[in-house]
Amino acid sequence: MIKLGAEGQKLLKTLHLITAGGWLTGALTLTLMYFLKSDITDGDVLYGINLSMHYIDNAVVVVVGAVGCLLTGLAYSVFTGFGFFKHRWIIFKWIVTISCILFGTFYLGVWETNMTEISGRLRDGAFTDPEYLYNQKMQFTYGAVQLFILLITVIVSVFKPWKKKTR
Repeated sequence: MIKLGAEGQKLLKTLHLITAGGWLTGALTLTLMYFLKSDITDGDVLYGINLSMHYIDNAVVVVVGAVGCLLTGLAYSVFTGFGFFKHRWIIFKWIVTISCILFGTFYLGVWETNMTEISGRLRDGAFTDPEYLYNQKMQFTYGAVQLFILLITVIVSVFKPWKKKTR
């Protein structure tokens, strides 16, 4: 198997840090955008915020960052000495990355898409629509949890707290 040299590893690390930063920044932005809606009384503005969130999530930052982390992490495991299961902190990162991508795809993304569709259809009515309010609550709550988990993952990546697995 081909192994990357020092320059290749530096390039890969740079790409991994950029994509991780994008994913983390996107998650933080989506969480903070929830608070923009607290004083809004115009359904058109609500729809605009939800549409912006949808765009940040799907087209610009979050999905690109998450997929980039997955692909660069895969390259790290295949083309360097880190491997997939050699270190417990890498196993942790794989579990978190795959779990967060799946949860984001099948839950967070669905709630966020529903909010965009409902606010686009109901405009002012979305403020009192039970389905919209449920989706908003779930997306904010679990989005904040996922943001916290991503922050923990960054800390684990830096400090590598678990020693190499024993054979």
